[in-house]
Amino acid sequence: MKARFLAPLAVAAVLSAGAAQAQNLPNLRIGLREDPDIMDPTLARSFVGRIVFASLCDKLFDINDKLEIVPQLATGHRWEDPKTLVITLRDGVTFHDGERMDAEAVRFSLMRHLTMQGSFRRGEITDLEAVEVVDPLTVRLRLKQPSAPFLSQLTDRAGMIVSPKAADAAGRDFGARPVCAGPFRFVERVAQDRIVLERFANYWNAANIHFNRVTFQPITDSTARLANLQSGTLELIEVTSPSDVPGIRRDRRLGLATVDGLGYWGIIYNIGNGARAQSPIGQDRRVREAFDLSIDREALIQVVYEGLHTPSSQPIPPASPMHVRALRVTARNVDRAKALLREAGIRTPVTVDLMVANSPELRQAAEVMQSMAAEAGFELRIVATEFASALQAGVRGDFQAYLSGWSGRPDPDGNVWTFLHSRGAQNDGKYANPEVDALLDQARAESEPARRTALYAQAFGIALTQDRARSYLWHPKTIVAHTTRLQGFSLVPDGLIRLQGVRLR
Repeated sequence: MKARFLAPLAVAAVLSAGAAQAQNLPNLRIGLREDPDIMDPTLARSFVGRIVFASLCDKLFDINDKLEIVPQLATGHRWEDPKTLVITLRDGVTFHDGERMDAEAVRFSLMRHLTMQGSFRRGEITDLEAVEVVDPLTVRLRLKQPSAPFLSQLTDRAGMIVSPKAADAAGRDFGARPVCAGPFRFVERVAQDRIVLERFANYWNAANIHFNRVTFQPITDSTARLANLQSGTLELIEVTSPSDVPGIRRDRRLGLATVDGLGYWGIIYNIGNGARAQSPIGQDRRVREAFDLSIDREALIQVVYEGLHTPSSQPIPPASPMHVRALRVTARNVDRAKALLREAGIRTPVTVDLMVANSPELRQAAEVMQSMAAEAGFELRIVATEFASALQAGVRGDFQAYLSGWSGRPDPDGNVWTFLHSRGAQNDGKYANPEVDALLDQARAESEPARRTALYAQAFGIALTQDRARSYLWHPKTIVAHTTRLQGFSLVPDGLIRLQGVRLR
Protein backbone atom coordinates (compact mmCIF):
# COMPACT_ATOMS: atom_id res chain seq x y z
CA MET A 1 0.00 0.00 0.00
CA LYS A 2 2.85 2.40 0.74
CA ALA A 3 3.99 2.29 -2.87
CA ARG A 4 0.63 3.65 -4.02
CA PHE A 5 1.08 6.81 -1.98
CA LEU A 6 4.73 7.54 -2.75
CA ALA A 7 4.03 9.02 -6.20
CA PRO A 8 1.37 11.51 -5.04
CA LEU A 9 3.54 12.51 -2.11
CA ALA A 10 6.52 12.97 -4.39
CA VAL A 11 4.46 15.08 -6.78
CA ALA A 12 3.19 17.19 -3.88
CA ALA A 13 6.75 17.72 -2.70
CA VAL A 14 7.87 18.82 -6.15
CA LEU A 15 4.91 21.19 -6.52
CA SER A 16 5.56 22.62 -3.07
CA ALA A 17 9.22 23.16 -3.92
CA GLY A 18 8.24 24.78 -7.23
CA ALA A 19 5.80 27.12 -5.49
CA ALA A 20 8.43 28.09 -2.94
CA GLN A 21 10.93 28.75 -5.71
CA ALA A 22 8.41 30.94 -7.57
CA GLN A 23 7.74 32.95 -4.41
CA ASN A 24 11.46 33.67 -4.15
CA LEU A 25 11.62 35.01 -7.70
CA PRO A 26 11.28 38.75 -8.31
CA ASN A 27 8.41 40.41 -10.14
CA LEU A 28 8.91 42.44 -13.31
CA ARG A 29 7.01 45.58 -14.34
CA ILE A 30 7.00 46.66 -17.98
CA GLY A 31 5.72 49.97 -19.35
CA LEU A 32 3.95 49.80 -22.71
CA ARG A 33 3.22 52.74 -24.99
CA GLU A 34 -0.43 51.66 -25.46
CA ASP A 35 -3.04 49.32 -24.02
CA PRO A 36 -3.15 46.20 -26.22
CA ASP A 37 -6.24 45.23 -28.13
CA ILE A 38 -7.91 41.84 -27.58
CA MET A 39 -5.66 39.13 -26.12
CA ASP A 40 -6.77 36.48 -28.59
CA PRO A 41 -4.01 35.59 -31.08
CA THR A 42 -6.61 34.95 -33.80
CA LEU A 43 -8.30 38.34 -33.47
CA ALA A 44 -5.46 40.59 -32.27
CA ARG A 45 -3.62 43.06 -34.50
CA SER A 46 -1.51 45.37 -32.29
CA PHE A 47 2.25 45.36 -31.73
CA VAL A 48 1.91 45.95 -27.98
CA GLY A 49 -0.32 42.89 -27.89
CA ARG A 50 2.48 40.88 -29.51
CA ILE A 51 4.78 41.97 -26.66
CA VAL A 52 2.38 40.47 -24.11
CA PHE A 53 1.85 37.36 -26.24
CA ALA A 54 5.62 36.74 -26.20
CA SER A 55 5.25 35.88 -22.50
CA LEU A 56 1.81 34.29 -22.71
CA CYS A 57 1.53 32.20 -25.89
CA ASP A 58 4.35 30.13 -27.37
CA LYS A 59 4.40 29.59 -31.14
CA LEU A 60 5.37 26.65 -33.29
CA PHE A 61 8.50 28.55 -34.31
CA ASP A 62 10.37 31.70 -33.33
CA ILE A 63 13.13 33.82 -34.87
CA ASN A 64 16.60 34.64 -33.54
CA ASP A 65 18.74 37.76 -33.85
CA LYS A 66 19.83 36.70 -37.35
CA LEU A 67 16.18 36.32 -38.45
CA GLU A 68 16.65 32.57 -38.65
CA ILE A 69 13.58 30.42 -37.96
CA VAL A 70 14.08 28.27 -34.86
CA PRO A 71 11.77 25.72 -33.16
CA GLN A 72 9.66 26.64 -30.14
CA LEU A 73 6.64 24.36 -29.62
CA ALA A 74 7.85 22.46 -32.66
CA THR A 75 11.05 20.42 -32.62
CA GLY A 76 11.56 20.41 -36.36
CA HIS A 77 10.00 20.47 -39.82
CA ARG A 78 10.49 19.09 -43.31
CA TRP A 79 8.92 19.74 -46.69
CA GLU A 80 7.71 16.52 -48.28
CA ASP A 81 7.08 18.52 -51.44
CA PRO A 82 6.53 22.26 -52.16
CA LYS A 83 2.93 22.02 -50.91
CA THR A 84 3.29 19.62 -47.96
CA LEU A 85 4.89 20.61 -44.64
CA VAL A 86 5.41 18.12 -41.81
CA ILE A 87 5.98 19.52 -38.29
CA THR A 88 7.11 17.51 -35.28
CA LEU A 89 6.09 18.74 -31.83
CA ARG A 90 7.73 19.02 -28.45
CA ASP A 91 6.67 16.26 -26.06
CA GLY A 92 5.40 16.94 -22.54
CA VAL A 93 4.04 20.46 -23.19
CA THR A 94 0.88 21.47 -21.35
CA PHE A 95 -1.45 24.43 -21.63
CA HIS A 96 -2.09 26.69 -18.65
CA ASP A 97 -5.31 24.77 -17.93
CA GLY A 98 -3.39 21.48 -17.66
CA GLU A 99 -4.53 20.14 -21.04
CA ARG A 100 -1.92 18.52 -23.28
CA MET A 101 -0.47 20.48 -26.21
CA ASP A 102 -0.45 17.96 -29.05
CA ALA A 103 -1.09 17.57 -32.77
CA GLU A 104 -4.85 17.86 -32.34
CA ALA A 105 -4.39 21.19 -30.51
CA VAL A 106 -2.22 22.40 -33.39
CA ARG A 107 -4.86 21.36 -35.92
CA PHE A 108 -7.56 23.10 -33.86
CA SER A 109 -5.57 26.34 -33.51
CA LEU A 110 -4.54 26.60 -37.16
CA MET A 111 -8.09 25.95 -38.37
CA ARG A 112 -9.38 28.50 -35.84
CA HIS A 113 -6.94 31.07 -37.28
CA LEU A 114 -8.11 30.18 -40.77
CA THR A 115 -11.88 30.03 -40.30
CA MET A 116 -12.92 32.14 -37.31
CA GLN A 117 -15.04 35.16 -38.22
CA GLY A 118 -12.96 38.34 -38.00
CA SER A 119 -9.65 36.46 -37.95
CA PHE A 120 -6.63 38.62 -38.74
CA ARG A 121 -4.58 35.46 -39.28
CA ARG A 122 -6.61 34.22 -42.23
CA GLY A 123 -4.71 36.32 -44.74
CA GLU A 124 -1.38 35.17 -43.29
CA ILE A 125 -2.10 31.47 -43.78
CA THR A 126 -4.66 31.65 -46.57
CA ASP A 127 -2.68 29.07 -48.57
CA LEU A 128 -3.38 26.43 -45.90
CA GLU A 129 -5.80 23.82 -47.26
CA ALA A 130 -5.80 21.07 -44.63
CA VAL A 131 -4.15 19.99 -41.37
CA GLU A 132 -3.70 16.26 -40.80
CA VAL A 133 -2.90 14.70 -37.44
CA VAL A 134 -0.27 12.05 -38.23
CA ASP A 135 0.27 11.04 -34.60
CA PRO A 136 0.09 12.88 -31.25
CA LEU A 137 3.36 14.72 -31.95
CA THR A 138 3.24 15.14 -35.75
CA VAL A 139 1.08 17.24 -38.07
CA ARG A 140 1.04 17.42 -41.84
CA LEU A 141 0.02 20.75 -43.39
CA ARG A 142 -1.22 20.67 -46.97
CA LEU A 143 -1.12 23.94 -48.93
CA LYS A 144 -3.17 25.00 -51.94
CA GLN A 145 0.00 26.16 -53.68
CA PRO A 146 3.70 26.63 -52.87
CA SER A 147 4.08 29.47 -50.35
CA ALA A 148 7.50 30.99 -49.72
CA PRO A 149 6.47 32.91 -46.56
CA PHE A 150 4.31 30.21 -44.98
CA LEU A 151 6.82 28.85 -42.45
CA SER A 152 7.75 32.40 -41.45
CA GLN A 153 4.10 33.13 -40.65
CA LEU A 154 4.21 30.41 -37.99
CA THR A 155 6.83 32.43 -36.06
CA ASP A 156 4.15 34.90 -34.99
CA ARG A 157 0.49 34.90 -33.96
CA ALA A 158 -0.51 32.50 -36.76
CA GLY A 159 1.77 29.95 -35.08
CA MET A 160 0.37 30.45 -31.56
CA ILE A 161 -1.36 27.35 -30.22
CA VAL A 162 -4.29 27.77 -27.82
CA SER A 163 -6.05 25.30 -25.55
CA PRO A 164 -8.94 23.79 -27.57
CA LYS A 165 -10.89 23.13 -24.37
CA ALA A 166 -10.63 26.75 -23.19
CA ALA A 167 -11.22 28.23 -26.65
CA ASP A 168 -14.31 26.10 -27.24
CA ALA A 169 -15.74 27.02 -23.84
CA ALA A 170 -15.09 30.76 -24.19
CA GLY A 171 -15.93 31.25 -27.87
CA ARG A 172 -15.36 34.86 -28.94
CA ASP A 173 -14.67 35.80 -25.29
CA PHE A 174 -11.45 33.76 -25.26
CA GLY A 175 -9.39 36.98 -25.32
CA ALA A 176 -10.79 37.96 -21.92
CA ARG A 177 -8.97 35.02 -20.32
CA PRO A 178 -6.56 33.44 -22.83
CA VAL A 179 -5.13 29.97 -22.20
CA CYS A 180 -1.92 29.16 -24.08
CA ALA A 181 1.35 27.28 -23.55
CA GLY A 182 3.78 30.12 -22.84
CA PRO A 183 6.06 30.81 -19.87
CA PHE A 184 3.45 32.85 -17.98
CA ARG A 185 -0.27 32.29 -17.47
CA PHE A 186 -2.95 34.96 -17.52
CA VAL A 187 -4.06 36.36 -14.13
CA GLU A 188 -6.02 39.56 -14.74
CA ARG A 189 -6.53 42.55 -16.97
CA VAL A 190 -7.77 45.99 -16.00
CA ALA A 191 -8.32 48.06 -19.15
CA GLN A 192 -5.96 51.03 -19.51
CA ASP A 193 -4.23 50.04 -16.26
CA ARG A 194 -2.50 46.63 -16.27
CA ILE A 195 -2.21 43.09 -17.58
CA VAL A 196 -0.84 40.64 -15.00
CA LEU A 197 0.77 37.29 -15.84
CA GLU A 198 2.14 34.67 -13.45
CA ARG A 199 4.95 32.17 -13.95
CA PHE A 200 3.66 28.81 -15.22
CA ALA A 201 5.44 26.13 -13.18
CA ASN A 202 4.83 23.43 -15.81
CA TYR A 203 6.26 25.44 -18.70
CA TRP A 204 8.48 23.24 -20.88
CA ASN A 205 11.38 25.71 -20.54
CA ALA A 206 10.71 26.81 -16.94
CA ALA A 207 14.39 26.64 -15.97
CA ASN A 208 14.97 29.77 -18.09
CA ILE A 209 12.14 31.82 -16.55
CA HIS A 210 13.32 33.90 -13.60
CA PHE A 211 10.29 36.03 -12.66
CA ASN A 212 7.27 35.18 -10.53
CA ARG A 213 4.94 37.76 -12.02
CA VAL A 214 5.07 40.14 -14.97
CA THR A 215 2.85 43.21 -15.02
CA PHE A 216 2.39 45.19 -18.24
CA GLN A 217 1.27 48.78 -17.67
CA PRO A 218 0.10 51.00 -20.55
CA ILE A 219 1.50 54.53 -20.19
CA THR A 220 0.96 56.52 -23.38
CA ASP A 221 3.17 59.48 -22.45
CA SER A 222 6.83 58.61 -23.07
CA THR A 223 8.03 61.15 -20.50
CA ALA A 224 5.83 59.53 -17.85
CA ARG A 225 7.08 56.06 -18.83
CA LEU A 226 10.67 57.18 -18.44
CA ALA A 227 9.93 58.89 -15.10
CA ASN A 228 8.46 55.62 -13.81
CA LEU A 229 11.58 53.76 -14.91
CA GLN A 230 13.87 56.30 -13.25
CA SER A 231 11.89 56.17 -10.00
CA GLY A 232 12.01 52.37 -9.88
CA THR A 233 8.27 51.91 -10.40
CA LEU A 234 9.05 50.06 -13.64
CA GLU A 235 12.02 47.90 -14.61
CA LEU A 236 11.65 48.12 -18.41
CA ILE A 237 9.86 50.45 -20.81
CA GLU A 238 8.90 49.92 -24.44
CA VAL A 239 9.43 52.45 -27.23
CA THR A 240 11.25 55.19 -25.44
CA SER A 241 11.03 58.55 -27.22
CA PRO A 242 14.23 59.16 -29.24
CA SER A 243 14.58 62.55 -27.56
CA ASP A 244 15.09 60.72 -24.25
CA VAL A 245 17.99 58.59 -25.53
CA PRO A 246 20.88 60.98 -24.69
CA GLY A 247 19.69 61.34 -21.08
CA ILE A 248 19.25 57.58 -20.70
CA ARG A 249 22.79 56.98 -21.92
CA ARG A 250 24.10 59.40 -19.30
CA ASP A 251 22.20 57.70 -16.46
CA ARG A 252 24.31 54.89 -15.00
CA ARG A 253 21.23 53.27 -13.48
CA LEU A 254 19.70 52.68 -16.91
CA GLY A 255 20.51 50.49 -19.88
CA LEU A 256 19.44 50.85 -23.49
CA ALA A 257 18.65 48.25 -26.16
CA THR A 258 18.05 49.26 -29.78
CA VAL A 259 17.55 47.40 -33.04
CA ASP A 260 16.59 48.35 -36.58
CA GLY A 261 13.01 47.17 -36.90
CA LEU A 262 11.21 45.23 -39.61
CA GLY A 263 8.15 47.46 -39.78
CA TYR A 264 7.03 50.86 -40.99
CA TRP A 265 4.79 53.84 -40.35
CA GLY A 266 2.66 55.38 -43.04
CA ILE A 267 -0.72 56.74 -44.06
CA ILE A 268 -3.66 54.58 -45.07
CA TYR A 269 -6.13 56.28 -47.40
CA ASN A 270 -9.78 55.25 -47.24
CA ILE A 271 -10.40 54.42 -50.88
CA GLY A 272 -13.36 52.06 -50.67
CA ASN A 273 -14.34 51.33 -47.06
CA GLY A 274 -17.79 52.85 -46.56
CA ALA A 275 -19.19 56.36 -46.81
CA ARG A 276 -16.06 58.14 -45.58
CA ALA A 277 -14.19 56.96 -48.65
CA GLN A 278 -16.23 59.54 -50.60
CA SER A 279 -13.72 62.36 -50.17
CA PRO A 280 -11.26 64.02 -52.57
CA ILE A 281 -8.30 62.17 -51.06
CA GLY A 282 -10.16 58.87 -51.17
CA GLN A 283 -11.45 59.17 -54.72
CA ASP A 284 -8.65 60.89 -56.65
CA ARG A 285 -5.14 59.45 -56.86
CA ARG A 286 -3.81 62.91 -57.82
CA VAL A 287 -4.92 64.30 -54.47
CA ARG A 288 -3.17 61.41 -52.68
CA GLU A 289 -0.01 61.99 -54.69
CA ALA A 290 -0.15 65.71 -53.90
CA PHE A 291 -0.44 64.96 -50.20
CA ASP A 292 2.46 62.50 -50.42
CA LEU A 293 4.61 65.11 -52.18
CA SER A 294 3.86 67.67 -49.45
CA ILE A 295 5.64 65.59 -46.78
CA ASP A 296 9.37 66.01 -46.15
CA ARG A 297 10.19 62.65 -44.62
CA GLU A 298 13.75 63.53 -43.61
CA ALA A 299 12.66 66.71 -41.83
CA LEU A 300 9.75 64.93 -40.13
CA ILE A 301 12.09 62.28 -38.71
CA GLN A 302 14.63 64.88 -37.59
CA VAL A 303 12.06 67.03 -35.80
CA VAL A 304 10.03 64.29 -34.10
CA TYR A 305 12.44 61.36 -33.81
CA GLU A 306 15.90 62.93 -33.51
CA GLY A 307 16.83 61.45 -36.90
CA LEU A 308 16.89 57.89 -35.52
CA HIS A 309 14.42 56.36 -37.98
CA THR A 310 14.87 55.69 -41.71
CA PRO A 311 12.76 57.52 -44.32
CA SER A 312 10.91 55.29 -46.75
CA SER A 313 8.30 55.04 -49.48
CA GLN A 314 7.70 51.28 -49.30
CA PRO A 315 6.75 48.60 -46.75
CA ILE A 316 9.88 46.42 -47.09
CA PRO A 317 12.77 47.66 -44.89
CA PRO A 318 16.30 48.27 -46.26
CA ALA A 319 17.70 45.33 -44.26
CA SER A 320 15.60 42.89 -46.29
CA PRO A 321 17.23 41.31 -49.34
CA MET A 322 13.89 41.93 -51.08
CA HIS A 323 13.85 45.68 -50.42
CA VAL A 324 12.98 47.31 -53.76
CA ARG A 325 16.05 49.49 -54.28
CA ALA A 326 14.66 51.14 -57.40
CA LEU A 327 11.74 52.63 -55.45
CA ARG A 328 13.30 55.84 -54.17
CA VAL A 329 12.11 57.77 -51.14
CA THR A 330 9.68 60.44 -52.32
CA ALA A 331 11.27 63.89 -52.27
CA ARG A 332 9.14 66.82 -51.15
CA ASN A 333 7.86 68.91 -54.07
CA VAL A 334 5.29 71.51 -53.07
CA ASP A 335 5.05 73.04 -56.56
CA ARG A 336 4.23 69.66 -58.11
CA ALA A 337 1.69 69.01 -55.32
CA LYS A 338 -0.10 72.29 -56.06
CA ALA A 339 -0.09 71.51 -59.78
CA LEU A 340 -1.70 68.12 -59.15
CA LEU A 341 -4.49 69.72 -57.12
CA ARG A 342 -5.12 72.22 -59.94
CA GLU A 343 -5.14 69.36 -62.45
CA ALA A 344 -7.69 67.51 -60.31
CA GLY A 345 -9.90 70.62 -60.24
CA ILE A 346 -9.94 70.54 -56.46
CA ARG A 347 -10.72 73.72 -54.57
CA THR A 348 -8.11 74.53 -51.93
CA PRO A 349 -7.60 74.18 -49.10
CA VAL A 350 -8.44 70.48 -49.38
CA THR A 351 -9.76 69.29 -46.02
CA VAL A 352 -8.41 65.93 -44.84
CA ASP A 353 -9.17 64.27 -41.50
CA LEU A 354 -6.07 62.40 -40.30
CA MET A 355 -6.72 59.85 -37.56
CA VAL A 356 -3.79 59.17 -35.21
CA ALA A 357 -3.42 57.14 -32.04
CA ASN A 358 -3.42 59.50 -29.07
CA SER A 359 0.26 59.52 -28.10
CA PRO A 360 2.50 62.61 -27.81
CA GLU A 361 4.97 61.44 -30.49
CA LEU A 362 2.30 60.59 -33.05
CA ARG A 363 0.41 63.82 -32.38
CA GLN A 364 3.66 65.72 -32.91
CA ALA A 365 4.30 63.83 -36.15
CA ALA A 366 0.77 64.69 -37.30
CA GLU A 367 1.29 68.35 -36.40
CA VAL A 368 4.51 68.50 -38.42
CA MET A 369 2.70 66.96 -41.41
CA GLN A 370 -0.16 69.40 -40.87
CA SER A 371 2.23 72.33 -41.27
CA MET A 372 3.94 70.80 -44.31
CA ALA A 373 0.69 69.89 -46.06
CA ALA A 374 -0.74 73.38 -45.52
CA GLU A 375 1.97 74.80 -47.80
CA ALA A 376 0.68 72.58 -50.62
CA GLY A 377 -2.99 73.47 -50.18
CA PHE A 378 -4.27 71.02 -47.57
CA GLU A 379 -6.12 71.67 -44.33
CA LEU A 380 -5.17 68.68 -42.22
CA ARG A 381 -7.49 68.11 -39.27
CA ILE A 382 -5.94 65.84 -36.66
CA VAL A 383 -8.29 63.30 -35.10
CA ALA A 384 -6.47 61.96 -32.02
CA THR A 385 -8.08 58.67 -30.99
CA GLU A 386 -7.42 56.12 -28.26
CA PHE A 387 -5.29 53.34 -29.75
CA ALA A 388 -7.74 50.41 -29.64
CA SER A 389 -10.57 52.68 -30.81
CA ALA A 390 -8.44 53.77 -33.77
CA LEU A 391 -7.92 50.13 -34.77
CA GLN A 392 -11.67 49.54 -34.66
CA ALA A 393 -12.37 52.72 -36.62
CA GLY A 394 -9.91 51.53 -39.26
CA VAL A 395 -11.78 48.25 -39.65
CA ARG A 396 -15.15 50.07 -39.87
CA GLY A 397 -13.86 52.59 -42.40
CA ASP A 398 -14.53 55.49 -40.04
CA PHE A 399 -11.62 57.59 -41.32
CA GLN A 400 -10.35 59.48 -44.37
CA ALA A 401 -6.63 59.07 -43.71
CA TYR A 402 -5.00 57.13 -40.88
CA LEU A 403 -1.42 57.38 -39.59
CA SER A 404 -0.74 53.75 -38.80
CA GLY A 405 2.23 51.52 -38.05
CA TRP A 406 3.13 47.88 -38.52
CA SER A 407 5.82 46.12 -36.51
CA GLY A 408 6.96 44.04 -39.47
CA ARG A 409 7.69 40.41 -40.21
CA PRO A 410 10.87 38.53 -41.20
CA ASP A 411 9.42 37.65 -44.61
CA PRO A 412 8.31 40.69 -46.67
CA ASP A 413 4.98 39.07 -47.49
CA GLY A 414 3.99 39.82 -43.88
CA ASN A 415 4.44 43.54 -44.57
CA VAL A 416 2.64 43.55 -47.91
CA TRP A 417 -0.07 41.01 -48.75
CA THR A 418 -2.53 41.60 -45.92
CA PHE A 419 -2.41 45.39 -46.51
CA LEU A 420 -2.39 45.76 -50.31
CA HIS A 421 -4.23 42.64 -51.51
CA SER A 422 -7.99 43.07 -51.98
CA ARG A 423 -8.56 40.05 -49.70
CA GLY A 424 -6.10 41.24 -47.06
CA ALA A 425 -7.55 41.24 -43.54
CA GLN A 426 -5.78 44.51 -42.68
CA ASN A 427 -6.51 46.36 -45.91
CA ASP A 428 -8.48 48.97 -43.99
CA GLY A 429 -8.71 51.36 -46.94
CA LYS A 430 -10.19 48.58 -49.13
CA TYR A 431 -7.77 49.26 -51.96
CA ALA A 432 -8.39 46.76 -54.78
CA ASN A 433 -6.54 46.20 -58.04
CA PRO A 434 -6.62 42.78 -59.76
CA GLU A 435 -3.15 43.30 -61.25
CA VAL A 436 -1.69 43.93 -57.80
CA ASP A 437 -3.52 40.91 -56.39
CA ALA A 438 -2.06 38.68 -59.09
CA LEU A 439 1.48 39.97 -58.55
CA LEU A 440 1.30 39.55 -54.77
CA ASP A 441 -0.06 36.02 -55.18
CA GLN A 442 2.80 35.21 -57.55
CA ALA A 443 5.32 36.63 -55.07
CA ARG A 444 3.92 34.34 -52.36
CA ALA A 445 4.44 31.30 -54.55
CA GLU A 446 7.94 32.30 -55.73
CA SER A 447 10.87 31.00 -53.67
CA GLU A 448 13.74 32.68 -55.56
CA PRO A 449 14.48 36.07 -53.87
CA ALA A 450 15.44 38.00 -57.01
CA ARG A 451 12.26 36.98 -58.81
CA ARG A 452 10.16 37.76 -55.74
CA THR A 453 11.77 41.21 -55.52
CA ALA A 454 10.93 41.86 -59.18
CA LEU A 455 7.30 40.93 -58.52
CA TYR A 456 7.16 43.28 -55.53
CA ALA A 457 8.68 46.04 -57.67
CA GLN A 458 5.91 45.58 -60.24
CA ALA A 459 3.21 45.50 -57.55
CA PHE A 460 4.54 48.67 -55.89
CA GLY A 461 4.77 50.40 -59.25
CA ILE A 462 1.02 49.97 -59.60
CA ALA A 463 -0.22 50.18 -55.99
CA LEU A 464 2.09 52.92 -54.70
CA THR A 465 3.40 54.90 -57.68
CA GLN A 466 0.33 54.71 -59.93
CA ASP A 467 -2.64 54.23 -57.58
CA ARG A 468 -1.13 55.85 -54.45
CA ALA A 469 -2.93 53.36 -52.21
CA ARG A 470 -0.76 54.29 -49.22
CA SER A 471 2.03 56.69 -48.28
CA TYR A 472 4.87 54.94 -46.47
CA LEU A 473 6.91 57.37 -44.36
CA TRP A 474 9.59 55.70 -42.23
CA HIS A 475 11.04 52.45 -40.91
CA PRO A 476 11.37 52.72 -37.12
CA LYS A 477 14.19 51.72 -34.83
CA THR A 478 12.99 49.82 -31.76
CA ILE A 479 14.19 51.46 -28.53
CA VAL A 480 13.83 49.87 -25.10
CA ALA A 481 15.20 51.22 -21.81
CA HIS A 482 15.60 49.23 -18.61
CA THR A 483 17.20 49.25 -15.21
CA THR A 484 20.79 48.00 -15.20
CA ARG A 485 19.63 45.47 -12.60
CA LEU A 486 18.07 43.62 -15.53
CA GLN A 487 20.58 41.16 -16.94
CA GLY A 488 20.57 39.07 -20.11
CA PHE A 489 18.07 41.21 -22.02
CA SER A 490 18.52 41.85 -25.74
CA LEU A 491 16.34 42.62 -28.75
CA VAL A 492 15.93 40.83 -32.04
CA PRO A 493 14.73 42.75 -35.13
CA ASP A 494 11.02 42.10 -34.51
CA GLY A 495 11.32 44.26 -31.37
CA LEU A 496 9.47 41.89 -29.03
CA ILE A 497 10.36 41.59 -25.34
CA ARG A 498 11.47 38.01 -24.71
CA LEU A 499 12.09 37.10 -21.07
CA GLN A 500 13.71 33.67 -21.42
CA GLY A 501 17.09 33.83 -19.69
CA VAL A 502 16.53 37.36 -18.34
CA ARG A 503 17.16 38.00 -14.63
CA LEU A 504 16.68 40.84 -12.16
CA ARG A 505 19.43 41.11 -9.60
